[in-house]
Amino acid sequence: MPSTIRAAVCRQFGAPLAIETLTLRDPGPGEIEVTLEAVAICHSDISYIEGAWGGALPAVYGHEAAGRISALGPGITRHAIGDRVLVTLIRSCGACAACTAGRPIYCSANADSAPKLSDATGASVHAAMECGAFAEKVIIDQSQAAPLGDAIPPQAACLLACGVPTGVGAVVNTARVRPGDTVVVIGAGGVGLNAVQGARLAGAARIIAMDLEPAKLGDARDFGATDTILATEAKPWRALGLITGGRLADHVFVSVGAIPAYDMALRLIAPGGTVYAVGMPHSGALSVYEPVILAALGQGIRGTKMGDVVLARDIPWMVDLYAQDRLKLDELVSRHWSFDQINAAIADTNAGQARRNVLIFPPRPG
Repeated sequence: MPSTIRAAVCRQFGAPLAIETLTLRDPGPGEIEVTLEAVAICHSDISYIEGAWGGALPAVYGHEAAGRISALGPGITRHAIGDRVLVTLIRSCGACAACTAGRPIYCSANADSAPKLSDATGASVHAAMECGAFAEKVIIDQSQAAPLGDAIPPQAACLLACGVPTGVGAVVNTARVRPGDTVVVIGAGGVGLNAVQGARLAGAARIIAMDLEPAKLGDARDFGATDTILATEAKPWRALGLITGGRLADHVFVSVGAIPAYDMALRLIAPGGTVYAVGMPHSGALSVYEPVILAALGQGIRGTKMGDVVLARDIPWMVDLYAQDRLKLDELVSRHWSFDQINAAIADTNAGQARRNVLIFPPRPG
């Protein structure tokens, strides 16, 4: 039977979310229902809530979650009721050119599932990013879940749905950083700290973190940065040159959606180096660069979405690293909040000091 759930609904861009009682339909073919235990607040959710990227309203956002499977649709073979799973926006068909090439994050199949949520009037409410995880339960395609096991706590596990693979994966999967490389990470927030972790795991010789906040540079050292530069310096590339003996960086990861960071990034790369666009600015925001310099020095700019993660390959690896105390997850959580505190948690995240704020759901009866 359809479920009655509480969800945080966005009915107007830029307005506080309203916790409403909605109806969640039963899972259909190839779908699973997950009762959530924890969901993190990602800056992408906030950008959508603020209207930075448009989208249908009313909507339920949230895409970085973990919980237990509570119902199965027809044809499910890879999951079982009671399994703790990751809930992510990565939906893949397994058959298109991107999926068969091992890049499911770029799956070209269109999501055509029936509407999942409806309000008290019977009107449809959009489950954004095919998740809608600011809610007690979600319906997702089975490809959007990855097994987690019971050892990892949900408040740490939910971070593996977006922020951790986006940062770690950008370094390990997209850039393929090698031992001895020099890495710069611009922005030492939640995603940037994970890029620092990825560079440490990859064996980078120098990992230089840049941020506007001195306290965040201290965080970056805790996560593996070998050096730090305050981004307010007039010419931070000169400070980088002193660290690297004048050669600058092989890889620069822009982990924030700030145009000044993108404008500066190209000044930091060595000949043959690459800038990786990780943080996502608002639609319409533009950066300026001189193509002739890229051509003359063999440099490049490349985007990376969700760290080019492959759930079946990367999530078990990251869970294992966490179990070995080699991947910091608990330390990424700034604070736990109740679901009813979601607007306060969003405001705290927007203030720019939190690594990740996590909403904890109380156990549902039955």
